[in-house]
Amino acid sequence: MSVKFLRCLASDFIPKGQHVRHGHRIRGKSPTIARTLKQRLEELNQEDSTLDFKVNIGYLVTKTTRRSITSDWMNAIIACRNNAELEKSSRARKLLVDLKTVKEDWLQIDGPSHIHRIAKHYGIYNDLYGDAYFMPVVPLNISYDLEDDKLAKVYTGNVIKPNEASKAPDVIYDAEDGTLWSLIMCTPDGNLTSNNNEYCHWFIGNIPGNRLKEGEELVDYLQPIAPYGIGYCRYIFVLYKQNCSIDFSEYKKAKPCLNLEERNWRTLDFYRKYQDQLTPAGLAFFQSDWDHSLKEFYYNTLKMKVPIFRYNFPKPYIKKQTWFPLKEPFNIYLDKYRDPKQIKKEFLLRKLKKIHPFDGPEPPKKFPLAHPNGKYIPSWLKFEIIKKRMGYSHVNDLDEY
Repeated sequence: MSVKFLRCLASDFIPKGQHVRHGHRIRGKSPTIARTLKQRLEELNQEDSTLDFKVNIGYLVTKTTRRSITSDWMNAIIACRNNAELEKSSRARKLLVDLKTVKEDWLQIDGPSHIHRIAKHYGIYNDLYGDAYFMPVVPLNISYDLEDDKLAKVYTGNVIKPNEASKAPDVIYDAEDGTLWSLIMCTPDGNLTSNNNEYCHWFIGNIPGNRLKEGEELVDYLQPIAPYGIGYCRYIFVLYKQNCSIDFSEYKKAKPCLNLEERNWRTLDFYRKYQDQLTPAGLAFFQSDWDHSLKEFYYNTLKMKVPIFRYNFPKPYIKKQTWFPLKEPFNIYLDKYRDPKQIKKEFLLRKLKKIHPFDGPEPPKKFPLAHPNGKYIPSWLKFEIIKKRMGYSHVNDLDEY
């Protein structure tokens, strides 16, 4: 029985309109044996518990349950349940809830684990502390002042443009009197001279309580400087609680510190040196990318060229020229081997001949393809005239210059 007869026989059982691939073979292992994508990712991201464990360098966070709720809080809950007016307004959908109080309670109960989970997702701990982490038990309220009495607040990874963060922000947190703190703003992204270092954008040490203005400003504030072409950069605020007053004179920089190499920073080295005197307690970060305001900031303030990261595409390959190219229009074929600048110059001069210096270019024709040429012309030249009238090909490329 021939193969042709078998194909004709099989076509009788194929529904109409259904496409059949003859001679198709399954590549790789069959679906019953091959691993799923989930299994392959689990094997790829498998970690050794004896080597890849994380160390908590911060304060411990106790889980809040019904048994651990304070008596004042429990009494307040019982009082609200026994209040008939609250129940009546709740049934009538007129009960108003103070969202500020709700947020404060949430920050005390679930806030640290929530911020920790997001910071872990963004790789904050891996890039700053390596195999260590901490729970942000002290909430940070950081906001940038904008025009028209507006604020740009820092949360956990929200986007703030460089022109919005051009000045130092207002930082508020709860602290007891007599305590000392340190606030550091750094970025592990976009270092122009060293891949292993960060940039320190702000450093205030020995802050009494939450009064930042009375602290020792060691490194003055520098706005986000995300280079062009690398995407979003993370700018991280870390609040440390000090056990005693620390001498940070080695980090003191002259103001304004505009030399980026002097701002090279390593959070892990800093913590290893002072791990007995301070403990990380607060965390907040935002993202920022390239903004046109950074062009002026790089030129006028930092006195340097704008760092631009682009992919260098290889030059197009052009095969060796032949005497008799087959099935290729000779004008397009010859343009491949000419200087592109010379070709654009010819089309530019041809375009300027029809442009009046005061009246501008000629208005486009309403029906550009409805005008006869008047004489016989070859097909290749006719096609070039059509492209010229429609305004594409080489003529259209001149608009970029």
